Amino acid sequence: MEKNYYRKYYDYERKHWWFITRNNLLMQIIEKNIITEDKKLKILNVGAGTGFTSELLSKYGEVTSVEYENSCVEFVNANTSLHLTEGSILDLQFEDNTFDLVCAFDVVEHVEDDVKAASEMIRVAKKDGYVFISVPAFQSLWSKHDEINHHYRRYKKEQILSLFLKSNKLQNIYHTYFNSLLFIPIYAVRKLNNVKEKIAGNKAKSLSESSTDFDMAGGGFSSKILKWLFSRELFIVRKKQSLPFGVSFTLLAKKI
Repeated sequence: MEKNYYRKYYDYERKHWWFITRNNLLMQIIEKNIITEDKKLKILNVGAGTGFTSELLSKYGEVTSVEYENSCVEFVNANTSLHLTEGSILDLQFEDNTFDLVCAFDVVEHVEDDVKAASEMIRVAKKDGYVFISVPAFQSLWSKHDEINHHYRRYKKEQILSLFLKSNKLQNIYHTYFNSLLFIPIYAVRKLNNVKEKIAGNKAKSLSESSTDFDMAGGGFSSKILKWLFSRELFIVRKKQSLPFGVSFTLLAKKI
């Protein structure tokens, strides 16, 4: 990705309604299913981006942050107090059984060999440790947003459960689709945009010149409404219930 995009993404991660609510939801899952008061976790955050999820995870223990894009690592290390290490989810430079919690939030869809990505996350997790991921859901939602962000695919629940649980090294602790209330309007907007792109026949020249979903309703009254709707799903997560569909999917599993 382009260097200028990380300045934009840095603000998105900390201020955009989607990131704020998604991160609240993910941290709720950790707090409801993992956290004990007497233990600080050793955490690996793979694909840390501009580092905000690492900042959030730090309240649960010691966080090691890995990011694939060298330009992103340089940006974060130069502009924040965080220290990111350059590395790939396909070749994690850690010993087996190292971490209590291995996270990859919206990362697995960025690599072609997702089987290897899952295997590496499982490998570096301790016995009785956890693997925690989120991914975009449903290939029918594929749009310019996915192309701009260099996605290989979107997932259904069955694909993720097979990908991470088929080795019999992980036990399913909790999973759910999320961003469900906004599924239909997002689906409609993406389909309309896909038609417009096809008619126009134009491809975005660069990330900095491109428009992603994060550019839509990024502020003002509409963003408050969208945030409020998305936030209703936090109640479902607190009850450890699952939603049957959504724009994204998350899985928390325990290494056995």
